[in-house]
Amino acid sequence: MNGHPNSWHSTTSRLILIYGSLFVVWCAVLVGVIQWETTRYLNTVIDQMLQQRMHYIASTDPTRLATTVDAAAAIDPHGIMSVGLFDKDHQPVAGNIDHLPASLLRDGQVHLLRHGLPRPDRDAERVRARGLATTLPNGDILVIAKDISTIDGIGAIIRRALLWGISLTIIPGLLGGFLLRRGPEKRIRQLQEATDPIRQGDLSKRLPVSRRGDELDQLASIVNTMLGEIERLMNEVKGVCDNIAHDLRTPLTRLRARLYRTQQQLDGEPEAALVESCVVDIDEVLTRFRALLRVSELEDRHRVACFDEVDVGQVLRQVHEFYAPVAEDRGQTFDVDIQQLAPVRADAHLLFEALANLVGNAIKFTPTGGRVSLRACMDKRGPRVDVVDSGPGIPADERDAVTRRFYRGDNSRTTGGSGLGLSIVSAIVRLHGYALDIADASSSGARLTLYCYALDPDEKVGTCLSRSVPEVTPMTV
Repeated sequence: MNGHPNSWHSTTSRLILIYGSLFVVWCAVLVGVIQWETTRYLNTVIDQMLQQRMHYIASTDPTRLATTVDAAAAIDPHGIMSVGLFDKDHQPVAGNIDHLPASLLRDGQVHLLRHGLPRPDRDAERVRARGLATTLPNGDILVIAKDISTIDGIGAIIRRALLWGISLTIIPGLLGGFLLRRGPEKRIRQLQEATDPIRQGDLSKRLPVSRRGDELDQLASIVNTMLGEIERLMNEVKGVCDNIAHDLRTPLTRLRARLYRTQQQLDGEPEAALVESCVVDIDEVLTRFRALLRVSELEDRHRVACFDEVDVGQVLRQVHEFYAPVAEDRGQTFDVDIQQLAPVRADAHLLFEALANLVGNAIKFTPTGGRVSLRACMDKRGPRVDVVDSGPGIPADERDAVTRRFYRGDNSRTTGGSGLGLSIVSAIVRLHGYALDIADASSSGARLTLYCYALDPDEKVGTCLSRSVPEVTPMTV
């Protein structure tokens, strides 16, 4: 093939991307679960610690309670574990908590302080804390709280570990994915290269099969089996057609000779005209047989060894010289514009035959007073030839069919011919590895474009612009 698909669109790349994404999501979920479980466990431990401290201080002798609270606060000057004693009017009595947290319920249960708790060692900066409060028998309120910002720090450490772990995993993962992708892509390219001659009509070629026995080998084996069966059927059909054409050509030639002799003997007799019409019909049948055998000969691909450097411009001038009198006799204008062209590797006789068929078809289907244009120019990749006519054109739904044997469109029913002209052109084009495009002319008629190089199926190329003849339209066939 002329191009390879984007490697990042391959199945291997997509699987690597999917598995990588699932791995990252799984790691994130795993770390989230670890962080949640760790936080829950630490909060449970803190709650138990606060409950125990509350029970210890609240059970102290009321006369020594304030001293006990101050002693507990002095043990932790940083305020990580804060203790406060407040009177009935919520005024501080002892401890290192200056204000009674308004949102803290006094139910003896541990709660998260909504507005946090000021830390003495951080200029009264509020930190996340958990605490509990209870009302003592004398009406005083005892509050105990603990800074839980360290738990948030542990969560941040876990998240950083996740990011570092993913980063250190993704780099070798991408490298490994790149290496894993190269093997299948190499085999796909080999399969693509092997299909090039098959696409061009050589059904004797087969796809390569390795010894791995994997999915690609299984698919290649299936395709090879199909190709073998298709080749067998095509050869049988082709053989039948060729044998019929070959076997009937000899008796028909003899019959023509006898009719011709009879015509000569009946010279001047009324029956002579009838015999002459029979000879004309037999000539038409023989012409079709010769064309059919010619197509088969070209499809056998035995003439590639005769390829040499050919001047396309010289071949086009010969075609113009050959058909100019024909166009003149039909009252048609035959324009030609051949620019400087690079030589190509081809069989000069076959190239002449293909171009002559294209021009001959254009002249045949162009009415009297019409115009046929023959143009040639250089594209970026090689020479291209446009044959444009002002005839009825070729409908879009018939453009693939007109290159098949014996196909005759609605516009050609009333004209002579065997229906094999474009079949011969198509066979010559495939033999050379060229491309043939059929399109509409800009005004009316058909544009046939012969690219003297391989062309991708979706590739679009501009038309040759004439330097001296009136603008006719892009090439058509």
